[in-house]
Amino acid sequence: MRFAVRYYTKTGNTKRLAEAVAKELGVEAKPISDPINEPVDILFLGNSYYAFSIDPEVRSFVASLDKNKVGKIVNFGSAAMLKSTYKKVKAEADKIGIPMDNREFHCKGEFKGIHKGKPDAEDLKAASEFAKQFK
Repeated sequence: MRFAVRYYTKTGNTKRLAEAVAKELGVEAKPISDPINEPVDILFLGNSYYAFSIDPEVRSFVASLDKNKVGKIVNFGSAAMLKSTYKKVKAEADKIGIPMDNREFHCKGEFKGIHKGKPDAEDLKAASEFAKQFK
């Protein structure tokens, strides 16, 4: 199984989750500015809500994916107030014909003092455990 981990973050929370996922999978977590050049079976995509939606950079990244190089996308991330970005990411992936796995990882993330310290060590361990099921 070939994996890639890409993430978009403004606070560093999603980067920390991406690093935990990537370590479990034996790959490097990279920002979405680093394109997917080699075929992968599963792309783990970390992101969050910004102004009640996914960031335009995440939309552009998904739109740039080659469905012949990415087997499917697994969504993960954190947010202070809102829940999963799954539906937003899936809508973008559907436009280019890349399926989304129905499993995802989401936890609280610290933002402006809300959920201080999140994601914490327990969240990072949970993200790693989540990734393990794909090996």
